[in-house]
Amino acid sequence: MSQENVEIVRGLQPGPDVDITELFVVGRDDVEFEAAAAAAAPAFTDDFVCIFHALSEEPRFGIDGLRRSWLDWLAPWESYRTEIKELVDAGDRVVVVSRDFGRRPGMDLEVHFDGCAVWTVRDAKIARAEFFPTDRAAAFEAAGLSQ
Repeated sequence: MSQENVEIVRGLQPGPDVDITELFVVGRDDVEFEAAAAAAAPAFTDDFVCIFHALSEEPRFGIDGLRRSWLDWLAPWESYRTEIKELVDAGDRVVVVSRDFGRRPGMDLEVHFDGCAVWTVRDAKIARAEFFPTDRAAAFEAAGLSQ
């Protein structure tokens, strides 16, 4: 079952060349987002929760909450992409270890940093996503693992 969870989470990750700002911000009006959200909805539980720990400890709910969190995170970035370095099986949780790349307006070069996210899978659907953009130790602890 846990390898199945890893594959579910892997399937939701954008490719390494996908600019995430284009997924959530650039050219995305509400009609486009509603269509994308409807297509993604079957992958998430009805009570899906996400937390971007670098922004707030306050949970946000549903796909709309996920979008609002990403919009808050992406606000200072002109482009932003992520490359998966490792997926760690933790039973009903999957730790996504990534290298994130971003470029702010007026910058020619990208900056990069290592991040982590913990995705919780329940009944083959995503029930929770917690993002730890700069705190790998906290992500592993949230997944019940040591580094």
